[in-house]
Amino acid sequence: MITYAYVGCRTTKERNARGLGIEIYHIDDETGKWEHLYTIGDLINPSYLSFDNEKEFLYTVHGDFSEVSSFSVDHLTGNLTFLNRVSTGGINPVFLTPDKTNSYMIVANLQTGTVVSLPRNEDGSLGNVKDKFIITGEKEGDVSHPHQTMFDNTQKYLLVPAQGRHAGISKTTVLSFDSNSGSFSEKYILQTRELAEARHVAFHPNNRFLYLVNEKDNTVCFHIFDEQTGIMEPKQILSTLPETYTGNGQASGIVVSHDGKYLYVSNRKHDSIAIYKINTRTGMLKSIGWSSTLGNTPRFITIDPTGQILYVANEDSDTIIPFSIQPDGRLIHTGQIIETGSPVCIIFS
Repeated sequence: MITYAYVGCRTTKERNARGLGIEIYHIDDETGKWEHLYTIGDLINPSYLSFDNEKEFLYTVHGDFSEVSSFSVDHLTGNLTFLNRVSTGGINPVFLTPDKTNSYMIVANLQTGTVVSLPRNEDGSLGNVKDKFIITGEKEGDVSHPHQTMFDNTQKYLLVPAQGRHAGISKTTVLSFDSNSGSFSEKYILQTRELAEARHVAFHPNNRFLYLVNEKDNTVCFHIFDEQTGIMEPKQILSTLPETYTGNGQASGIVVSHDGKYLYVSNRKHDSIAIYKINTRTGMLKSIGWSSTLGNTPRFITIDPTGQILYVANEDSDTIIPFSIQPDGRLIHTGQIIETGSPVCIIFS
């Protein structure tokens, strides 16, 4: 049962943002209609949100800056209570996730090329950085730019897609994480095509099929993932843009349907969702079309806990658009438009 949606919105003039902070909505279980409840203001760029494993606490990065904030969640009202704010020891944290034991939040610092572990205290607040892992670049002292910290379904391995940009390497680094010490160790690295700019990964429910979206060359790559060793074996690469589209694009979000039959990728500039059918025996993809996002700059997409609705956060048109997922994987707009300034992340409780 979905009760509340939490939306992270960019807030700074440097991002040309119109957001006010974290917006909280109640979702009607019968109609799916969103009702705005609260705005958690006085926050700078709460651009990615995550709960702990038990959904008792909410955490947000402060994009373009150097901090993470923690909140307790009131399940009766949906409201948040601020707990504390700590440094990530880097610049521009963009993604965070809890470890398997719920003892740490793992954060990717995009600009400074690091992945860090922040201890979770008993009251849900965060402690100072416990360990830091550097995502190396082309030469000594250079870094690549991690955009995600995603555990596989067993939470044995942590995958870190990273962009190369000027002095880094477009690649995915596979790490193991020791929850006793809060430390990282490198297990495997797989580079993408040159200048592809790895952004995010998504796992199939079977944990063997792994999909990577590359931002700048607008491709999605299918891999076989070995959950025993952490090795990724690339098998297929497809464009996220139609063959007749000759303009620019920036691929961004990626999600697998709950039944494991379809894959969705959002395209900025083209403002579309690419839809792929997954061969559930082999994992290979087949493009079955594109759907307009009915807005500008779909930076983020997610599927609700029921598996029936795909939500698109259109950052530059200040809208969240829900689409009903059809039996054939295609998307139909539900007719609802949720208006909120500069939305870039949505999570559900």
